Amino acid sequence: MKTGGSVYIMTNFSNTVLYTGVTSNLLWRVMQHKNEVYPNSFTSKYNCNKLVYYPNFPTIQEAISEEKRIKAGSRNQKIHLITVMNPEWEDLLIF
Repeated sequence: MKTGGSVYIMTNFSNTVLYTGVTSNLLWRVMQHKNEVYPNSFTSKYNCNKLVYYPNFPTIQEAISEEKRIKAGSRNQKIHLITVMNPEWEDLLIF
């Protein structure tokens, strides 16, 4: 059975730091970031606990390909992706 995936971008309170990741379980992964399960991770060090972007894909392989494409892009390209999906840069997962 193939598992779908999501690419996501997290940011900090002031929207100055961007972190791009990929996962097969978006809710679980974002909760890990928000709860700082890994205190030495990039997202914990830079307080990236706000989910601002996430497209879903039918397979994890497609999600990984999109993550690589996004990571290879410029900061301005990432900002554009976020702004199209989430113009107010609101946290898309509040629990």
